[in-house]
Amino acid sequence: MPSYHPPAAFSFKVDFLDVPGAGGDTEQRFQEVSGLSVEITTDELNEGGENGFTYKLPKRAKYPNLVLKRGMLPNSALRQWLQDAMSTYFIALDFSFKPSDILITLQNESGDPLAVWKVMQAYPVKWNTSDFKAADNALVVETIELAYQFFERQQ
Repeated sequence: MPSYHPPAAFSFKVDFLDVPGAGGDTEQRFQEVSGLSVEITTDELNEGGENGFTYKLPKRAKYPNLVLKRGMLPNSALRQWLQDAMSTYFIALDFSFKPSDILITLQNESGDPLAVWKVMQAYPVKWNTSDFKAADNALVVETIELAYQFFERQQ
């Protein structure tokens, strides 16, 4: 019987499909991706005369924000997309930026896809950098938080 080894979590890539500037940094190598999960929300129903339990009725799926971390790049297509979205929120309020579909691909040792998740209609809701500390010899890491509608596993 052949042995099974779960895939390593360190080999992955993130592709922003709808961000202008393809060929630049729209195929990203992030150091961390989190928030790729789904939860079914429920309503509780108490039935009269039944004291032993409460019915839990499924409602809808709930998706947390997707959080991406990478070393900060000073000029990039992704940074411009983020800036356009953030300035739209806070200045113009006309919501003229375009959400992006995102592919998150888990890869094997050869770089071939093992699993692919498509995140639908993601848009930025938060951006921040790591703290600047003169005593540390560390890279500046930017964190990008994206809200999205849903995701589906394609492979």
